[in-house]
Parts: sequence; C-alpha cells; structure tokens
Amino acid sequence: MDESEFDGLAAAALQRIEDALEQIDDIEFEVRPGGVIEIEFEDGAVMIINRHGAAREIWVADKSGGFHYRPQAGAWINTRDGEDLFAALGRLIGAHVGRAVKLV
Repeated sequence: MDESEFDGLAAAALQRIEDALEQIDDIEFEVRPGGVIEIEFEDGAVMIINRHGAAREIWVADKSGGFHYRPQAGAWINTRDGEDLFAALGRLIGAHVGRAVKLV
C-alpha cells in the first residue's frame, strides 16, 4: 500500500472515530493536527489515537496498553490479536465510562 492510499484509509477511519465520539456523553475529546485524537475521561485518564504513516498503522495509547492496527480486507485489525479497531475502542472506552459503548 502506498502512502496516498494509506492516508485516505486513515483519514476515513479517524473521521469515523470522531463522528462516533461525538455521540458519547461521558467524554471530552480534541482532534489535533496530523491525525491525532485525544480523549479525556472523567476519571482523568487520557487515550490517544493517531495515524502512524511510516508503519501504515493507526495506533491507540491507553492506560491499559498500546495497540497497533493495520488495514486488512476493509477493516483495521490489531497486529497482535486480530481484534477490530472499532470493537477495541468500544471496549476500551466502555471500561473508562463504566458502560457498554459501541462505535459504529
């Protein structure tokens, strides 16, 4: 995958994440230049979601760990365990807000 194709896929995924986050009441988030989303939770925790062009991945940094997602067959898949990015974000955000969260 070339850089241009990755940029398009990453921009679409990050926009989808931003749109989904706007629907969640229990969090505050900020979109920063360069494809970075910073989420602040009521418990004081911070999650960072960003595109990593050199690796052609989206990275998630959370208090529970760091996760890398690569585009595969129309989805963003964790490079370690195969979990979908949006399912993982729902699980991770849900742990912070204390309820089930589904990102669509």
